[in-house]
Amino acid sequence: MMTSEDLFPTRHDERHERFSRVDPVIHARNQERWNGPLDEVSLSRYERDGFLWFEGFFSRERMKPFFDELKEMARDTDLMNSDQVIKDPDSGDLRSVFDMHRISERFDKLTRDPRILGMVRQLLGGDVYIHQSRINDKFGFQGSGFNWHSDFETWHSEDGMPRMRAVSASIMLTDNNEFNGPLMLIPGSHHYFVPCEGSTPKDNWKDSLKAQRLGVPSQENLIDLVNQGGIQAPKGPPGSLLLFECNTLHASNKNLSPWPRANLFFVYNSVDNTLEQPYCGNQPRPDFLGNREDTEALAMHDHLEPL
Repeated sequence: MMTSEDLFPTRHDERHERFSRVDPVIHARNQERWNGPLDEVSLSRYERDGFLWFEGFFSRERMKPFFDELKEMARDTDLMNSDQVIKDPDSGDLRSVFDMHRISERFDKLTRDPRILGMVRQLLGGDVYIHQSRINDKFGFQGSGFNWHSDFETWHSEDGMPRMRAVSASIMLTDNNEFNGPLMLIPGSHHYFVPCEGSTPKDNWKDSLKAQRLGVPSQENLIDLVNQGGIQAPKGPPGSLLLFECNTLHASNKNLSPWPRANLFFVYNSVDNTLEQPYCGNQPRPDFLGNREDTEALAMHDHLEPL
């Protein structure tokens, strides 16, 4: 497999300055820009901030079976001992389950929900497939946080994603509030690519999914970008939806509350942006982290379930 020119150098020992992105934020061009459910106000907000927030997009009742299934997974010994489950580095409890769309038919159908898929196709300018799917869970009083990072920086370096043409859909399975470690984003940070220092060791994913150390922007860059755009932490009930651009810097704090925080993530990538060899020079990560096998365009699930 060939690797195209590296337009986003990162993970080198020498320091590189951040630079303006070279890819569009909204990939649909001309009239195609309006071929979808998002109006111009929403498109402009996404272009400006790098994310869109829809409080109560699905009903609380619609989300309950998904959270119940997550609790069942935590009791599955074989699954808990597999590589696609990441355990909390402090407690040993379930932190992330990857490949959710392949594990569960219920989750797979949700990736094809016409309301979500329609918006994603509009933002990415055409057909998409699932690059990665996961649940992130934080138990009360113990769920660890995650340092500031751009998903694209990791996917480019460690998976070989060539361009910024992916979007994450995060669906809240529990309440996300200011106390239980909600996702925090830096509005406007997606307009810059921030190279990170330090070469990537072999099998870095085994440690990085527990605690992000590589791929973390310098404090100087974070200060500048936060001073420009601030920090926002969308909060809402189960069923709320966050769409965020693959290069938007984000992080989360430890859950210090008694309430769990569980979110489902689907990463949609353009069928014209499939993975190449990792730009860090290592072997590709496992397929459940960076899908190389099933890149056919998703078809919408034809049964529209109640909100």
